[in-house]
Amino acid sequence: MRPVSLPILLDREARIPVFEQIAIALREKIKSGDLAAGALLPPTRTFAADVGASRSTVVNAYDQLVAEGYIEGRQGAGFVVCDIGALSLPARQAVEVATSVKPRVMRAFRPGEPDMRLFPHRSWGKAVARLCRRAPEEMLGSMPRFGHEGLRAAIAQHVADWRGLSVDPAQIIVTAGASDALELCLRSLCVVGDAVALEDPGFRPLTQFVRSQHLMPVYLSSDGQGAGLPTAAKVAVLTPSQQFPLGGSMSPQRRAGFVQWAQSGDRWIIEDDYDSEFRYAGRPIPAMAGIDGLSRTIYIGSFSKIFANGLRLGYAIVPMALLDQVAATQRRFGARASLMPQAPLAEFMRTGEFYRHLRRVRRIYGQRRVVLTEALRSDFADVGRFVDHQAGMQIAFHLNKELQDLDIAQRARAQGLEIEALSQYCLGLARYNGLLLGFCGFDETELAEGLKQLRLVLNASIQ
Repeated sequence: MRPVSLPILLDREARIPVFEQIAIALREKIKSGDLAAGALLPPTRTFAADVGASRSTVVNAYDQLVAEGYIEGRQGAGFVVCDIGALSLPARQAVEVATSVKPRVMRAFRPGEPDMRLFPHRSWGKAVARLCRRAPEEMLGSMPRFGHEGLRAAIAQHVADWRGLSVDPAQIIVTAGASDALELCLRSLCVVGDAVALEDPGFRPLTQFVRSQHLMPVYLSSDGQGAGLPTAAKVAVLTPSQQFPLGGSMSPQRRAGFVQWAQSGDRWIIEDDYDSEFRYAGRPIPAMAGIDGLSRTIYIGSFSKIFANGLRLGYAIVPMALLDQVAATQRRFGARASLMPQAPLAEFMRTGEFYRHLRRVRRIYGQRRVVLTEALRSDFADVGRFVDHQAGMQIAFHLNKELQDLDIAQRARAQGLEIEALSQYCLGLARYNGLLLGFCGFDETELAEGLKQLRLVLNASIQ
């Protein structure tokens, strides 16, 4: 079978990314029947040369259509068009399609921003439809204790495969994201006046919650091994696999030190493992909860960054000795996680669709990280420096002392960029001057445009 010819005109001035323009054009050709079921698409290199785009851009477009179910890859044959059946496209639906491809506002470099354009909407819709037919009560019934049982079992398998944690699903509590899990744990462990150790720099909303509960924050400055050990605290909240916002993992010696600190008294560690799935080289960093054997450590994870930020789902894995205490807190304040998305997510994980998506976005995010880091090395070395930890969703770029990060961030926002100053994350004595640059939510074209604008902002500040 010969590949079909695909004449596609790209608009280089449009705000719609090139890969999305290609995906839109192919999707419409498949829907209209111009590309029949079984048609063989051109190889990615050939197609890239024909349309004047990079091969990675075409790969991203093909990957998007595979995720949506319009094309499929066949071993030794390339990509072929799927049989999507007869489609009726009334005028109302045509308007919705046109609305769905409106260009989004470019907001590089917002940190921690997943690219929801890569979300497998079609596969997710099929999972939801299957459950609606088979067991709709799983999405609309009463909330089981600690969350949907199937999802808790899937999470237990996930942390076993990806984080080396052997846990009982009974230890898992489904929450409305990581922040909800953190609040639930702190309410369960602390009483008014208790000291809570927090990393500095760190997650400012957590400090605000600690203060609102009349707890005493104790700030832990970071050195080459990670956060320093607290002298006096009831709980330590840590990001040992990928420190936020600086990046980098805690050393094995420091991890062991924290575990010993917790086990030697009535103390607890809350491990916030917010994006450890996004490592682009080497093996995943072992979870601190594994070293501790989930004895004095509560492990917190989230689906907001690794899967979909709109689901608002996370989880806490609690030591057995704490379950009743945490359950009492949840009854007192109420469960916040919605039941509706839990069963579809469990189905998505069970069938492997979740992991296919995770591997795909990790590869794409890795490519985007390379674009950003190479540009910072070649075009921004005169204004700052960074450490490439080959992990995470953002880069901490430390500015030279003659530049002020708050001023740069304000100027950048005026140019349509969304850049956060590192100094805003300093909670106690820590002093950092830099920019937090997210790269996951933006394709190569958007990153290049954002870097161009950032360079102009920096040039204006230097003069």
